[in-house]
Amino acid sequence: MVAIKDAPRTSTTIIIRSDSGSRITHSRDPYYSLMRRLFQEDATARRGQRFLTIIEERQKSGNAVKTSEWESIMKELDVGRASFYAMRNKLLGAGLISNKNKEYRLSSQFSKDLIDMANWWSTAILNKDPDEI
Repeated sequence: MVAIKDAPRTSTTIIIRSDSGSRITHSRDPYYSLMRRLFQEDATARRGQRFLTIIEERQKSGNAVKTSEWESIMKELDVGRASFYAMRNKLLGAGLISNKNKEYRLSSQFSKDLIDMANWWSTAILNKDPDEI
C-alpha cells in the first residue's frame, strides 16, 4: 500500500475554455479563476490558491515551505491529510509547484508546458509563426 504523501504525481487535468469572455485575464480574480480550472470544488480552489500564496510569500522571504511542515499547513488551510495531499499533488502535476530538496517552491514548468503546446499548435497544425498569434 502506498502512503498518501507518496502517491504518484503524474499529471493534472486543467479546463481550457475557447470563449474569449472566459479568459483568466478578464476575471476580477485571475488567481482564483486559474484554481477553478484545476479544482472542481470552490473550497478546494480557495485552499489551492491559499497554499500557493503561502509558498510564494515564504519563497520571497527566503524561508521556503518545508515538506515537513505539512501538519501546520493542513491546519492553516483547515483541511485533512488526504485532501491536502490530493490538492498538493494536483499542483505538482500541473507544474505550478515543485518539491525539491524537501521544499515546496513555485515552478515555471506550468508556463513552459503551455508555451510548448501553443507553439506546437501554431507551427505544426496552423503552419504559422508562433509570434503571429
